[in-house]
Amino acid sequence: MTLWEFATGTAEATQQLAGKLAELLRAGDLIILSGELGAGKTTFTQGLGRSLGVREGIISPTFVLVRIHPNLPDGSNPGGPDLVHVDAYRLATPGEIDDIDLENTMDSSVTVVEWGVDRVEHLAASRLEIELVRAVGGASPVAAPTEAAGDFAGSDVEDSDFSASFDADEDDDEPRTLRLVAVGPRWAETDFSLLGQRVNTTE
Repeated sequence: MTLWEFATGTAEATQQLAGKLAELLRAGDLIILSGELGAGKTTFTQGLGRSLGVREGIISPTFVLVRIHPNLPDGSNPGGPDLVHVDAYRLATPGEIDDIDLENTMDSSVTVVEWGVDRVEHLAASRLEIELVRAVGGASPVAAPTEAAGDFAGSDVEDSDFSASFDADEDDDEPRTLRLVAVGPRWAETDFSLLGQRVNTTE
């Protein structure tokens, strides 16, 4: 595994970094995003989707759990992969991940999973794990209602306090550090220095 660290000063810079990463991606790639509320996970995914040339309107899939953004034939990357955007916060086990059938879309898509640490690693031998760290700490996530753990794609279940906690994941213009860990043979020889201002690299 290799750790790369990058610094961004604005939401737009975070999206630009994600856009450069998208140039390295292909169908079948898995990205796991982590970071506190407000760290910019959805903002990062928006930049990724823009460069991949998928359908616009990327928002956090907190309550539907999975959103699929198809590649646009007249977009910036015709013929490229779709984007599957997942919020795994309410999925407690790998078995619950399996229930939403991500395996059916992985071969044709780039799959991005927010809150996916210790939940989705079994889906692919290679992956990118990206942690977004704010310069100033934000709120801790509100615990999901226990009855929500079994609600999968298409659910309309929503708790007002729970919903408000995820509204906080709108990025603002403050510095962030992005820590990228490349895992597996897919990324063994990849040079990520093209992504932007590198803070550190550790083998």
